[in-house]
Parts: sequence; C-alpha cells; structure tokens
Amino acid sequence: RAPHRGAPLPYRTLAGVVPCPAGWLAATAKLQGISVSPESPQVFSTFLEVLDYKPAFQIIALFAPVGLPGEPGAGGRTCDREARRLLGWPRSGAISSAPTRKAVSATTYESAAVANGGRLSIVSWNGIRRIREVAAEMSPYWQRTIFEVHPELSFFQLNDDQALKFSKRTAAGREERAALLRNRMPGIERVVDARFRRASAAHLIDAAACLWTARRLVTRAVSRLPENPEWDDEGLRMEIVR
Repeated sequence: RAPHRGAPLPYRTLAGVVPCPAGWLAATAKLQGISVSPESPQVFSTFLEVLDYKPAFQIIALFAPVGLPGEPGAGGRTCDREARRLLGWPRSGAISSAPTRKAVSATTYESAAVANGGRLSIVSWNGIRRIREVAAEMSPYWQRTIFEVHPELSFFQLNDDQALKFSKRTAAGREERAALLRNRMPGIERVVDARFRRASAAHLIDAAACLWTARRLVTRAVSRLPENPEWDDEGLRMEIVR
C-alpha cells in the first residue's frame, strides 16, 4: 500500500513516533524553510492511523523495527549490534534485538520463542503486537517516508556523540534528555513538558528525540547503522538512522 500524495504543502510534515500502552505516540511538527514548529503530541490507536493521518506525514522517524531478520542470530541484526557498540555500556542495554519475522507473526509466546531461536523475553513478547502492526503495513516503498530510529541514538547524537550519564528510567535521566532537546530544538517544550494522560514523560521525551532525527532526515544529515545496510526477505532495509 503506497502512501497517498495530495497537493504539495507550503511546509514539510514530520513525526517522531513511538509505541506506548495506548497505541502510538506521535510528536509532530511543521518544517517551513529552516524553521520547525513542534505541535502538541497525540496518540493514535493503530499504526495504520499514523499512516492515514491528513495531511500525511512526509517523514516518520519510527522507534520500532522495520526490517526483520529471517533467522535468529546472536545479538540480533547488524544494526542492533553496531548501535550497542556505539553507545557503550550501560546505555547499550537500551538496544533490544529485533525479533525474527516468524516470531512477529506467531500467535503464542511459546511459538514466538521457538521462532526466535528459543530466546524471547516477556517484555519483547508484549511489544511484538506493535511490531506486527508495522510489519503488516511496511513495503520497500514506505521506506521513502518511514525510517527506523532509536531515541538513545538520537540523544547520543544530540550530546555530541557522548554517552548520557543517567538512565531515562530516572528523573535525572529524563531531565538530562529534556535539557538536550530544549537547547537544540526551540518549541519542543510543547512535547517534553506536556501533561498527557495517555503517555508517560519518558514516552514524550523519546518521541521528541525521534522528531529531532526526523528533522535531520529532511536535511540528509543522518548517519546510518550499518553504513551499508542489509536487506530482509521482504526487501526492506535493516538499518537504524541517527
């Protein structure tokens, strides 16, 4: 299913999108010239609603696996392993290995674990339904619009390629990340300071970081892990951009 293209707009529409308990949290913005205007965050119940939103998002920086491995491997995809090496311990612990495509399509935890080489945490299993939504809609054409990102890689880039001191699970870590965003992206307070019942403060900060990378994607200023991407069995690039 190809994205619908309507009449050209006088601005670019960007979104940083992360999974959350209520669905998908989107930090959105309009980019006109070099000026980016963040908007109030919103939650979509399904990934399909993100894709069908009007006016359509021209760049989506998505915190979810896009290209999926056909077979299980130690440490996941090359992009997962390279992301961990780049971040270093302990921030590398934030990078999960993408499940195999067979695991994503499995209907029970037991069958998903077998399809994933016998290794699948309950946390990963609980997140598979969101990955399944993405897998159902993705095609190579969509990779002109949708790019896999990871908030910790976005913050690493924001912090001049230095590891952050604190985990985002702590108040100090959330403030450390919010301060980086406020310093580099005027107006992002609309996202990181939002009082939002359908998503946590950590989700809002992650979505804002993804929006920062969406802004970098427009100017083609991103780096890719790996530099030469692998391709999955569906013809999708297995890469993370930052």
